[in-house]
Amino acid sequence: MRLHILGICGTFMGGVAALARELGLEVEGSDANVYPPMSTQLEALGIELMQGYKAEHLQPARDHVAPDLVVVGNAMTRGNPAVEYMLDQSLRYVSGPQWLGETLLVDREVLAVAGTHGKTTTTSLLAHLLEQASLGQASREQADLSPGFLIGGVPGNFGVSARLGSGKPFVIEADEYDTAFFDKRSKFVHYRPRIAILNNLEYDHADIFPDVAAIQRQFHHLVRTVPGNGRLIVNAHDDRLAEVLAMGCWTPVETFGIGRGDWQASLIEADGSAFAVHRAGELIGQVRWPLLGHHSVMNALAALAAATAAGADPRKLLTAFATFQSVKRRMELVGEVNGVRVYDDFAHHPTAIATTLAGLRARVGDARILVALEPRSNSMRQGAHADALAPSLADADAVIFLHRAELAWDASQVTNALNGRGSIVPTVDALIDALREQVKAGDQVIFMSNGGFEAAPRRFVERLRDQ
Repeated sequence: MRLHILGICGTFMGGVAALARELGLEVEGSDANVYPPMSTQLEALGIELMQGYKAEHLQPARDHVAPDLVVVGNAMTRGNPAVEYMLDQSLRYVSGPQWLGETLLVDREVLAVAGTHGKTTTTSLLAHLLEQASLGQASREQADLSPGFLIGGVPGNFGVSARLGSGKPFVIEADEYDTAFFDKRSKFVHYRPRIAILNNLEYDHADIFPDVAAIQRQFHHLVRTVPGNGRLIVNAHDDRLAEVLAMGCWTPVETFGIGRGDWQASLIEADGSAFAVHRAGELIGQVRWPLLGHHSVMNALAALAAATAAGADPRKLLTAFATFQSVKRRMELVGEVNGVRVYDDFAHHPTAIATTLAGLRARVGDARILVALEPRSNSMRQGAHADALAPSLADADAVIFLHRAELAWDASQVTNALNGRGSIVPTVDALIDALREQVKAGDQVIFMSNGGFEAAPRRFVERLRDQ
């Protein structure tokens, strides 16, 4: 079978392409933005890439075989030339999540990680824990836990965002965003997990959800798909998730939290780099690892609980946390120059910003924290989180806000609330200049954006080295 994937260079659809190729299928695809690193990763797998969304990409020609099936990414819309040709010619088509669910996940034990925050890190950590559990298995009679996975980023321990794996488990980042232009359900309803993590739930994706209740309804649809012999791993601190479960729940629930829940953590270090784990009141052991923040501890508890539900021994997994290599762009240290540490962080929501900065503040004490912030997500650009941004930056000593010309709201409402700690710039070049004027030895500089940020973190490091 030959697949053509529309939107192939996105992280999710690129992962779908890699998995299809690993299954032995012929795979090609097109995208408006065909460039490294995704393009080089896919080409190395023998996948033909085409620039743009042209009807002829789906047409048979002397040197091109028409696809048997078109897999449609959720960035595709009506009016797109390839989409219109696909519909006019009655080509077979399916969404990426549906293809995954029906082709690959149907025979696997699916572990899905859902939530507004922490999906990519928790999915990566869960895959790492299961991989370590498989390496530590004593006999061949035990079920192989070496997982397949599809992750919305590149986990440091694996170096790829997707693989089939040799064992029964398949770990997937379960996004609540809609599936395709023809399927407005959340992606995660296609995955049919046996074990599902509900990490947290806040309002986001203002472009498709009118309010938080609409998101809760989608999470309830996910809960409806988890079987009675499965497991729900649920944040014990989250009232909105409790409301989701109150809509109906047919699956055993285990909760996790710091000082509450079935799985509990108690901090040994205030920055979250060391903590003790208890299950049902019994001490499991201690974790010491390179990540920071209460949110990271919560992610760790969720992953540990899910790995245990899949058959791993939690006590034997605790040492695996020390070797976890986080995902690219999650508080990734880009460089250190003359005592200035520069981080790149995939910030997309005020809560994520606040918890990340709180974890860093606990680590660095009184050292100055400088934040370069780009409001890049759809919700950020629409101003859905504008009122919460200034409070989320409480641990920052200075904030430089990138206000691009296309931003639909006035960023001064954020910077004015920062009481002299905030400033606005119109371009990335101006932002780097402003940071260079303020920075001094001992500072911690964090670039926060869920977009490319025009490579600003690495450009700033180069600027520091040049001067």
